[in-house]
Amino acid sequence: MIQTIKQKMIKRIIMVMLVTTCGLSFGQNTVKNPFGLVYSNALTENVKGELNIHPVNYKLDGINIAANVYTPANYDPSKSYPAVVVAQPNGGVKEQVAGLYAQRLAESGYIAIAADASYQGASGGEPRNLDKPANRINDIRGMADFITQYAGVNNKQLGVLGVCGGGGYTLKAAQTDKRFKAVATLSMFNSGEVRRNGFMNSGLKTIQDRLIEATEARALEAGGGEIRYAADTEITDEMADQMPFDLYREGHYYYHRTHAHPNSTFRYTMSSLLDLMEFDAATNMDLINQPLLMMSGSKADTYYMTDRAFHLATGTNDKELFLIPGATHIQTYYVPEYVEQAMNKLNEFFGKNM
Repeated sequence: MIQTIKQKMIKRIIMVMLVTTCGLSFGQNTVKNPFGLVYSNALTENVKGELNIHPVNYKLDGINIAANVYTPANYDPSKSYPAVVVAQPNGGVKEQVAGLYAQRLAESGYIAIAADASYQGASGGEPRNLDKPANRINDIRGMADFITQYAGVNNKQLGVLGVCGGGGYTLKAAQTDKRFKAVATLSMFNSGEVRRNGFMNSGLKTIQDRLIEATEARALEAGGGEIRYAADTEITDEMADQMPFDLYREGHYYYHRTHAHPNSTFRYTMSSLLDLMEFDAATNMDLINQPLLMMSGSKADTYYMTDRAFHLATGTNDKELFLIPGATHIQTYYVPEYVEQAMNKLNEFFGKNM
């Protein structure tokens, strides 16, 4: 009986993993930071002459987008600054890892923007938690639209950094949007590949079953019925501890415990799978002719996605694959020594190519 219960729990965990990527956040968290930031050493106030954060809103295809713009110390809108767009992980929000890297980039002299994806976080859009690749790619272009019009930004010096799922969408955005002069990813996650095949191909046998489920969900929506959601199951610490992959186990603790934010949730509309499962971040990589930096932890179980995309990027000779020694996927989000190594490489990369 004990073994049967354990087997059922493991099976449930595997099914949850088939519909999740980098985020496993289902709980609520009281955020004390006045800007809602949950990462270490986050800004708590704007002081004249120092690095500042500016909450902004703008429209993208009729949807209100909530974003944070970080400006460097002694920011002068009459001067000219390079800028970086930062795209967040799936299920994440601008107050987590995207905000951390945006703040660190501003410390290095860049104007940086991190925004919540449309239909997610504090941004508008109905139904909530719609998660279609076309939207996420357009969100990145929308950040570029906004920040290139921001006072002091040199629109000829625009870079982009995508983290986790945002990394995969960054690759797609940069393939055709040549405003991005330098393209960087950290712990890139190919959302479509994993939604379709499961992490490390663990869901190949259930592809057609999941497509049927997504099709039925869309049909229900079209008829005015309920919105069905995937990844809407609360994960306990016990369940997380039994997960076979670092990504999901550590992701649970990052999103649900140490860096939880009330706007961060990984649930998404089941019908989104129709778009997600036909998507692949690594197709048409030869269209990227800009300088390319792809970073991953040397112990990241997601590294295979970065490796594949990097080797398919045949359109640029200026590319680098940088491994952060000892880091897992989630650890690149917050562990100081790993963040520092990533930032050192980003400063070198953007400084050279922008």
